[in-house]
Amino acid sequence: EVQLVESGGGSVQAGGSLRLSCAASGYTASRYCMAWFRQAPGKEREAVATIDGFGWTTYADSVKGRFTISRDNAKNTLYLVMDGLKPEDTAIYYCAARRIWACGPGEYDYWGQGTQVTVS
Repeated sequence: EVQLVESGGGSVQAGGSLRLSCAASGYTASRYCMAWFRQAPGKEREAVATIDGFGWTTYADSVKGRFTISRDNAKNTLYLVMDGLKPEDTAIYYCAARRIWACGPGEYDYWGQGTQVTVS
């Protein structure tokens, strides 16, 4: 059974930083596409950052230069370092994973439970 467990959310003042973690079990994180999504109240879920099986990354325009996605293959863990946080970054952040190496359009196979990030 594949499980993705996020941690690291919390409340922070504008301009602050947080690091989210997503620990994967039953799944080899290094081989496949993984991503961070977020959903703010009353808004649609959006992709924040992706990393594919080759380590290539993409970012939403709204977070470029502020957020960094990375993966520790030895720990089978995905990270999202968020710097320069803004109130509009407030949302529930979800880790997601696919069973293929490529990211891009399409569904994700596995989802974490989400972690709340609040920026004031």
